[in-house]
Amino acid sequence: MMPSDPWDSETARSYDTPGTGMFAPDLLKQTVDRLAVLAGGGRALEFAIGTGRVAVPLHERGVPVTGIELSTAMIAELRAKADETAIPVVVGDMAVTAAPGRYSLVYLVFNTISNLLTQREQVACFRNAARHLEAGGCFVVELGVPDLRKLPPGQTAVVFADEPGYIGLDTYDVLNQRLVSHHVRFGDDRQANLQRSAHRYIWPSELDLMAELAGFTLEDRSADWTGAPFTAESGSHVSVYRLATR
Repeated sequence: MMPSDPWDSETARSYDTPGTGMFAPDLLKQTVDRLAVLAGGGRALEFAIGTGRVAVPLHERGVPVTGIELSTAMIAELRAKADETAIPVVVGDMAVTAAPGRYSLVYLVFNTISNLLTQREQVACFRNAARHLEAGGCFVVELGVPDLRKLPPGQTAVVFADEPGYIGLDTYDVLNQRLVSHHVRFGDDRQANLQRSAHRYIWPSELDLMAELAGFTLEDRSADWTGAPFTAESGSHVSVYRLATR
């Protein structure tokens, strides 16, 4: 059974891993460098801003950042780093919630669009991004590629990480295009901590169709934030969608 609120205060307190994982300095620099260029001197809006992993260094780079975030617990962690005047946040669902003003860049990082569990909600998220953008603005989505090639008949789970003190695995429901990510952290004793999150995975071609329905065209797709080529072996992608000039 999934927790009723996977982004509660317990998760929020343990979300940041300074210096490692998605908080690794090189990864954050690459991410912020790319987003700062795409903002083009304008304002940025982050959907599901979380604890400010990307928004805080992007703000420090000089890009004005606003956020939308459903979890008040995650916002509380962000507020320990930046106050409301520095990084304003609107509480709500990124698929439908409006933030004030218009932006040159909307971005959604680290698989977060897959937290929307229906295709309808994911399409609505693209349309919400379009409503917030200036003419010619861009929507950036970072997303993993489903790992279904690793699933032989009858198997439903794929281990994506096996490190000292940590095991990560995804369990797939291929009929409904769903997966649950399981993160197990443990020490030398018999105790372990389990965190889980549900996702609806999206193939790149399906993502492109969602973008088209919202008035976007694909401008660029790379394997990561450095701009490395996206190939059939890529485990993730960073896709840049451009809104038509009205």
